[in-house]
Amino acid sequence: MPITASTSSTNGHRPEGETSEARIAKALAHPLRARILQRLGERVASPGELAVELNAPLGVVSYHVRMLRDYDCVELVRTEPVRGALQHFYKATARPNLDEGQWRTLPTTLRGELIGETIQGLVGDLAEAADAGKLEDPALVLSRTPLELDEKGWKKLNKLLARTQEQALAIASESAARGSDDVFPTEVGILHFKRG
Repeated sequence: MPITASTSSTNGHRPEGETSEARIAKALAHPLRARILQRLGERVASPGELAVELNAPLGVVSYHVRMLRDYDCVELVRTEPVRGALQHFYKATARPNLDEGQWRTLPTTLRGELIGETIQGLVGDLAEAADAGKLEDPALVLSRTPLELDEKGWKKLNKLLARTQEQALAIASESAARGSDDVFPTEVGILHFKRG
């Protein structure tokens, strides 16, 4: 699952002792909320932008963004005046890293949608990077490694990749904390799947 548990805010409406994973699981209970959270984990956006992107009514998207805010999964980043009203822009504060059991409890259609959107986003970002000449960078890391694994090896490698993702997020946090002016966007795509 592409979308790591990290939260930065708290909400008095949440039951005492509720874990961030439980809160995120509730947030993901609705397919549209899951898709909104995934998008807001990638960039800052307004409900209006999300409604267009997700081909959903603005009122419905706004409702689910409010629900995600109540679950402490998104936060308001800024507001901008637009045609006499204030447009609100949000980002994800919680990036769900569901364990195997939680991932399996999601509806099959939602898992399929999240996988499809993640792959589509990765391919789109790769195409954009290629068009900008970024894939010609000699520091590019690119690897494809077909393997033969038993069930124990499959699970062990999945755990290693989950730790790698956690370390990548920690490195990004350290980088942000340094406050350097020389910051540039990068992307790590981790994909481990059973081949046909």
